[in-house]
Amino acid sequence: MGFTIGGIREIRSGARRRGRSSECTAVAEFTGLWGWDVVPGARAAAGACSCGRSDCGAPGAHPLDFAPPVPAGATLDDVSKAWSEFPGASVMLPVGQAFDVIEVAEPAGRRALARLERMGLPLGPVTATPEGRAHFFVAPGAAAELPELLYRLGWDDPTHLDLRGLGPGTSITAPPSDRGGLGPVRWLRPPELDTASKPPAARLLLGTLAYVAHRSRA
Repeated sequence: MGFTIGGIREIRSGARRRGRSSECTAVAEFTGLWGWDVVPGARAAAGACSCGRSDCGAPGAHPLDFAPPVPAGATLDDVSKAWSEFPGASVMLPVGQAFDVIEVAEPAGRRALARLERMGLPLGPVTATPEGRAHFFVAPGAAAELPELLYRLGWDDPTHLDLRGLGPGTSITAPPSDRGGLGPVRWLRPPELDTASKPPAARLLLGTLAYVAHRSRA
């Protein structure tokens, strides 16, 4: 896709020159450098959601139904134009296209991440949410295959594991956006050129994630 470190610098310096928001800068990196679609998301304040629905089941933690996605490949100018239609929107990433997500409790996720890094395994981005969850980006298809993958690893009954897969039809809040009025989402491992657009297969990480998640709940 021709992504370069110079391209990252160009996006960031361009944002400073033009006074672009941190959200626009982040979205332009996601679309232009990592090849991800992005969707404007709702915000929450005092328990109320900016979507306007009084019965919203996930205040400040879902895409805006009336906001079109910003597609992979969009430039900073494209992003700034799109975001001007939804000022203050959070940054959300659709799951199931460029990546799936394996979610675990953040403490277990941090311990698993340290183990995986020591093992030298390929790793994609990892985020931490203010609710205390860690999201590991893995290759698409992982969510549908998760029960079978766990079974092959010897977890006959994985229901007690605090671990789940997120796939098509779901979205996650991306840094630096606030989630649900609880605080910002943070990177535990930021995107890198060699893995952001081609995240690792879930099977490479799942054994360690499941083991640490199990030990954490024991």
